[in-house]
Amino acid sequence: MELVIVSLASLLAGLVDAIVGGGGLILVPALFATFPAAAPATLFGTNKSASVWGTSIAALQYARRVQMRWPVMLPAALAALAGSFVGAWVVTLIDPGFLRRLLPFILLAVLLYTLARKELGRTHAPHLDPRRETLLACAIGAVIGGYDGFFGPGTGSFFIFLFVRLLGYDFLHASAAAKLLNVATNVAAIALFAAKGHVWWHVGLVMAAANVAGSLVGTRLALKHGAGFVRGVFIVVVGALILKTGYDAFFK
Repeated sequence: MELVIVSLASLLAGLVDAIVGGGGLILVPALFATFPAAAPATLFGTNKSASVWGTSIAALQYARRVQMRWPVMLPAALAALAGSFVGAWVVTLIDPGFLRRLLPFILLAVLLYTLARKELGRTHAPHLDPRRETLLACAIGAVIGGYDGFFGPGTGSFFIFLFVRLLGYDFLHASAAAKLLNVATNVAAIALFAAKGHVWWHVGLVMAAANVAGSLVGTRLALKHGAGFVRGVFIVVVGALILKTGYDAFFK
């Protein structure tokens, strides 16, 4: 029964994550509720071992239908990978608890800005020369990758928002690019969790199959309905993240 519950949660997480990120908002609480006696690191590692497959499939699906800027995004993915390792190392030295109270306000600023700029992310219009775009994408990858390794919630949403705001992508292209960088940060996290023995592979593999199924549906919806649909889901997911992180920070 536990596998059924977490597999259903993984399917839904894969669907949401493929569109705009935020699958952890669904799957991580489901794992903690289903396996309350398990070590948190093991549940986080198992979550990553499942979600990386759905994210990878989504990245491949987007790459087949959306024009990916590979000369920009491949170096950015490497920067995200390195950033995630550094962030995971820093968390062994510094308690990330101070971010718990700060994160809801950062997400609220992102949401308000997106709502105020009604045309933000509706048109795909990269405006930087290739060198500057690559450098800025690498900076985004390194910083948000480091955040993902250090703390994590909202990583996909931050990638998407910064690609839209700073690089001029629309929400569909930004989501596609975010998937590639998320794969890199997930691989880094899995390597660290696995090295410490914090992955339940037998649970993760079952969840991975469900996550891939959800990812295929989510990617198809995003590609069919375009940037406006992704923008709407982005607003809903960021709103949910604000409520979740706010509750965790101030009421839990």
